[in-house]
Amino acid sequence: MSLPLLAAIVLAMLALGYVFYGRFIAAQYRLDDAAITPARAVNDGVDFVPTKPFYLLGQHFSAIAAAGPIAGPILACQQFGWLPCVLWIGLGVIFIGAVHDFSALVASVRHKARSIAEIVKANLGSRAWLCLLAFIWIALIYVILAFADITAATFIGKTEELEGRFSFNPGGAVAAASSMYMLLAVIMGWIQKRWNPPLWLMTIVFVPATLGVVWLGTHLSTWLLLSHGNWAALIMLYCFVASLLPVWLLLQPRGYLGGFVLYLALAVGVIGIFFGGFPIEQPATTAAPLVGLEKSLFPFLFVTIACGACSGFHGLVCSGTTSKQIAKETHCRPVGYGGMLLEGFVALIALATIMIVAPTETAGRSPGTIYGDGLAHFLTVILGKNAFLFAATFGAMAFSTFVFDTLDVATRLGRYILQELMGAHSRLAAIAATAATAGVPLLILLGAGAGSYRTFWVLFGTSNQLLAALTLLGISVWLKRSGRRAWYTVAPMLFVMAITLWSLTGQVIGFFGQLRDSKTGAFVAASVANGVVGVLLFLLAAMLVVEAIRSLRKTPAVEGVFPQA
Repeated sequence: MSLPLLAAIVLAMLALGYVFYGRFIAAQYRLDDAAITPARAVNDGVDFVPTKPFYLLGQHFSAIAAAGPIAGPILACQQFGWLPCVLWIGLGVIFIGAVHDFSALVASVRHKARSIAEIVKANLGSRAWLCLLAFIWIALIYVILAFADITAATFIGKTEELEGRFSFNPGGAVAAASSMYMLLAVIMGWIQKRWNPPLWLMTIVFVPATLGVVWLGTHLSTWLLLSHGNWAALIMLYCFVASLLPVWLLLQPRGYLGGFVLYLALAVGVIGIFFGGFPIEQPATTAAPLVGLEKSLFPFLFVTIACGACSGFHGLVCSGTTSKQIAKETHCRPVGYGGMLLEGFVALIALATIMIVAPTETAGRSPGTIYGDGLAHFLTVILGKNAFLFAATFGAMAFSTFVFDTLDVATRLGRYILQELMGAHSRLAAIAATAATAGVPLLILLGAGAGSYRTFWVLFGTSNQLLAALTLLGISVWLKRSGRRAWYTVAPMLFVMAITLWSLTGQVIGFFGQLRDSKTGAFVAASVANGVVGVLLFLLAAMLVVEAIRSLRKTPAVEGVFPQA
């Protein structure tokens, strides 16, 4: 099968899924435009702002489309081949991932734009709320661990096509471009705050400047040549500082510029897939076992692809910011369900970047480097082969841009959760909570060494998808207590929970079996951390299930009730 035909089939599946299954799920929730949404009820001009669905979809998509749907499919293709990846991305995103995001968004809107944790508290009780907060914090730690390590690997990465050219260092070029991009975002935020110029003027200045720093990075590729450990420390220092800065100084301008980078990367991917004439070089399947507790397709394909098909992190975004901007209930379908289908499209393009390269050429290379080089090949369809140096730097910087968006948000959310658990909201408490959220990953990264993202990634994907299952569990309890059918959330919840707990069991057994490195005899930090965390996640999930069963015996729900038929 050709790459364009395969991509066309998947895109047709996503479109049909939105039209038919998305419409079906919307009907189950009885979306009512006559209902006053929290955005319209509060409308404070700060957090609660009724927003047109087209603009809100762009903002929401930029928030959820991080590095997960890029790195996950690339790692999974290397282990299991492209065919299982395509099937899980296409079917999983329609029947599970998009249902999760849509349901989380509707549930939050119906609960006065409260977070998923608060919805669980209202329907399952305080003990379940505490368990879920602890689970979310641990899951966020693994988001930071996996993404920080994979970014450090990208900053010291090598690209065979570019080695030996003009004393050029591919990893150094990406590091320089990414660092200047962050500085550019800070300058934009400062100018916006100080003088508040028109947005169109800021756009025509800073979006081209973003491409300019990519070009400049190719000329400064030997300026930032650091070791993996040093990059890991600097990235965690960035997480600490960025999560304490006011959102207008870095998070908002970087998110705005990052949206343009994301859309440009998608456009490049479409052009490369359909007009590049690239053949599929990767095998459709590999010799990986079908079922087992270690490196088998079931259950590890699903948790390796992670956000490309289903992501618990999205539920935090849906209920954290997006629900406060829904002007009408029917807007939940294009924003929640449609946004996740777009994420599946991102995963498809990421998968294509490795499918066009032979397995011998991808061995030992980080997903960021593979994705960057793949986008570079696609971009040369437009710019010509002589522009590969610039194109490769742009592709890898696009990847790191998505990563930094996630790192910033994850660290900030981790700070909020610790402060909520401690009941402390002072500036000192914020600094302490941030230090803990960034410090724990730093200690593990320094002990684990370079390339440990492969060890962290599967547990990251497991915790992320288990969080999605627990979110669907809370929503299912709310639906049942409201007297509604819930099979459309119960069925995906049971599947994802079974897969993730199966995966978690295998990982815990494997991690505790590798406490000592066979060569050095030293304790392996990654295995110790993963083993302990795996047990904690399992226990927290079990406690939430128990609380869910208890809550079903309670009186009917009084919040988030459905309109009468």
